[in-house]
Amino acid sequence: MKVLVYSLFNFEKPFLEKAAHGNHELVFTEMTLNENTVDLANGFDAVSLFTSDYASDIVLQKLYACGVKYIALRSAGYDQVDLPRAKSLAMKVANVPSYSPYATAEHAVALLLALNRKLILGQTLMQIGDYRLDHLVGFDLHGKKIGVVGTGKIGAAFARIIHGFGCEILAFDIEENKELMSEIPVVYASLEEVCKNSDVLSIHCPLIETTKAMFNKTTFSLMKKGMFFINTARGEIVNTEDLVAAVEDKTLAAVGLDVYEKERQIFFLDHTDSSINDALFLKLRSYPNVMITGHQGFLTKEALGQIAHHTIANLNAWAYNGISENEVK
Repeated sequence: MKVLVYSLFNFEKPFLEKAAHGNHELVFTEMTLNENTVDLANGFDAVSLFTSDYASDIVLQKLYACGVKYIALRSAGYDQVDLPRAKSLAMKVANVPSYSPYATAEHAVALLLALNRKLILGQTLMQIGDYRLDHLVGFDLHGKKIGVVGTGKIGAAFARIIHGFGCEILAFDIEENKELMSEIPVVYASLEEVCKNSDVLSIHCPLIETTKAMFNKTTFSLMKKGMFFINTARGEIVNTEDLVAAVEDKTLAAVGLDVYEKERQIFFLDHTDSSINDALFLKLRSYPNVMITGHQGFLTKEALGQIAHHTIANLNAWAYNGISENEVK
């Protein structure tokens, strides 16, 4: 199968080539898929897309005209693809249903620890020779109530880790994770109760219609002053304007983000020689109690290997029997 891999990053290429074992003709481009780059796929059987690619109605029609029949996503999320249009064109789309849940879960914990123990400020003061501790006071995580929104594989991994710190786990999900409950004490409650009673809240739910802008002015108003807020899930789950307001009125004492509502034009790109035309992002980035990483939560060797494995497995399934178990409907 001839496959064009869009949005290729140097760090993932060896993993994809190793997983393919020479069974597919992989062609790589660092360019993202959009209306201006879709013609690159002319003559290919399949394309592989990342979260920064954009397979809209128009793009899908052009891909179909190029001869593309399959779309292999290198991500769990698939909101970047117009699925109804893909279905109408008989184009099959498959995602990576899961990869190392520990990668993102551990990153969420890292953000929390770095914010709480003020590691960035401490390192900055160290570099300039200021060894005073006045601005570096944190708090014990032990005994604190940690809200976990979404207790799938990543949320469950986060809950297990944070339970090891001696924290109480308050959880919200449409379905209780019985396996997790059998391992550690977890109290399920409504989203409102989780927001009201948590000292720290970490998001691990998928982006679907009911979770879009789930955290907004209303939900932030329920939180007690001094909350720590972590989001390593999807940016659109949070209304950024309302998040900024919650930072400014000190409802949120600290915010750790690995995702951003309008990250598509910012993350994964080099802006060292160009300006970012997003005033809201620049404002959010300017706060000393907000830490933003560029969607790097998944970035471990284990996760990259699993992403490549599932991506190639989907292509193999289509090539050999036309059906992949990971197809999204």
